[in-house]
Amino acid sequence: MLLKFFTNSASSAYLRGMAEEFGESTNAIRHELNNLSKAGYLVSSEKGRTILYRANTAHPLYKEIKNLIHKYLGIDEIIESVVKKLGDLKAAYIIGDYAKGKDTGTIELLLVGDIDSEYLQRLITKAKDLIQRKIIANHIGVEDFEKNRVIYQDALLVWGDN
Repeated sequence: MLLKFFTNSASSAYLRGMAEEFGESTNAIRHELNNLSKAGYLVSSEKGRTILYRANTAHPLYKEIKNLIHKYLGIDEIIESVVKKLGDLKAAYIIGDYAKGKDTGTIELLLVGDIDSEYLQRLITKAKDLIQRKIIANHIGVEDFEKNRVIYQDALLVWGDN
């Protein structure tokens, strides 16, 4: 559940949807949601008859938990490895399931800027071995990214300032 809510602070979910996603009973999910809410890690809001839960970004430990989740996923190591000698990288985003808070074992990156593709593939191979996860990296130029920004509205910025 922490992955769901702390990978991307914009991620929200409701009880029945999480029960289906995790393959657990609604009672088990309700119990955990109540515990996390009581501790202040999650906040909830009502939409009709549905209660939506999301990470409490105002919680004093929010940034620490988010950093721990990113370390667990290996995101911090991927970014560090990729950025150092890659070229003129302007921004790095996580897209796909991880951006939605789902741990599927495959991390999809979108790199924006003018980068060395061959060097990128070597770095990705090393990072895969390091974190034991599949990595798919796509890269586009800044101009193409700006033209198609709406397509990437759910992307999670992990490096840069775009």
